[in-house]
Amino acid sequence: MAVNNEIGIGLLGLGGIGNQVAEHLLQHLDAVSSHLDRPLSLRRVLVRDTALPRAVTLADGVLTDDFNDILNDPDIQFVVEVMGGEDPAADYLKRLLDKGKSVITANKEVMAKHGPSLMEAADRSGAQLRFEASVGGGIPIIGPLQNDLLANDITSIRAIINGTTNYILTKMAQEGLDFGVALAQAQALGYAEPDPTNDIEGIDAAYKIAILGSLAFHTAVAPEQVYTEGITGMAAEDFEFAHELGYEIKLLAIAERTDAGVQARVHPVLLHQESMLAKVEGAFNAIEVCGDLVGPVVFHGQGAGAAPTTSAIIGDLVAAARRDGKSTTSRPWSKLPMKPMADLETQYYLRVSIADQSGVLSKIASVFGENNISIASLTQKDGDNQLGTAQLVITTHPAKEAAMQTALQGIKNLSVLHKVHNLLRVEPI
Repeated sequence: MAVNNEIGIGLLGLGGIGNQVAEHLLQHLDAVSSHLDRPLSLRRVLVRDTALPRAVTLADGVLTDDFNDILNDPDIQFVVEVMGGEDPAADYLKRLLDKGKSVITANKEVMAKHGPSLMEAADRSGAQLRFEASVGGGIPIIGPLQNDLLANDITSIRAIINGTTNYILTKMAQEGLDFGVALAQAQALGYAEPDPTNDIEGIDAAYKIAILGSLAFHTAVAPEQVYTEGITGMAAEDFEFAHELGYEIKLLAIAERTDAGVQARVHPVLLHQESMLAKVEGAFNAIEVCGDLVGPVVFHGQGAGAAPTTSAIIGDLVAAARRDGKSTTSRPWSKLPMKPMADLETQYYLRVSIADQSGVLSKIASVFGENNISIASLTQKDGDNQLGTAQLVITTHPAKEAAMQTALQGIKNLSVLHKVHNLLRVEPI
């Protein structure tokens, strides 16, 4: 038991989110503690360099650069981790849970890669592992999957869970911006990091859908099992043509369970403009969960940023303290097969530039026919007169991914092809 019957808190990391967590705990200590039967006390904060100036004022002796000061402090029962990254965070969390200290983390990479083993460690020690802030910022989704929706047989999750890419795609759709210009705007506003790779290549979203898929289907979904494409190939023309067809373009993270197993994927899709997810704009996130009892349920809100993430962290901290050490972890308990991307069946959008001459359309159609793919629409757009090319926008009826990839290779081998601009999947409502 902590000194003076307090609830002792340790904090790993004092960056943007860590600073806001510490500041909120200190400035609203009475309000947060009012939800509990004992007061909270921020006892230790782990940083790399204790000599650096800090935006938040902490009492003497609170800052430390030695993890063992938190691990071995008997008066710290709960530890908040906002360091980010896999190393050394994953090791630290494992050691804390083994020690019986409950953990609240916002670390999506650690939970995506090590979630099942950390849940097992919490089960063994009786500690709690809470990670609401790891997906969707301030949007409550982890708790509902672990508790409120447990009675449901969940069949799918479709989510816009990266605010950076959704902001970029919204700007491209609404203002006709090129990708590079929209990315620069996102960086200037702080939505995108100086190195935006994890966001624009879909890696961040893959971590998050791995977490959600594991919880929804009670099986371990690893990030490397998530098929992943980013948005760097998107062009202003794709949004123009998508709008003509009645679609919006979004980076969607999808996890589905069928009789053949679980399929998880992240890639740009065409969504019908009447779809609820198609209407999610800017840096907002939305997560659609489909259960057999509730049907489709959509969680919508700010998915990133220090304030929404702090909201989720403090909520987890209070909930954990209320349970007084009783474990609430929900570890995966089955091993379902992973359905390969090649087995996906959906409609497709293809934009290519071809030689503007007779007989070209029949050659394109012949490649699709050889692969049993039916063309739904084919529209010729203005091309480049100097190069003597025209653009084709083709949509298909439902087809297998494997067949579509074979057809795409066949089209690339045609002498009349100038360039394949984009291949996008169409996600049904």
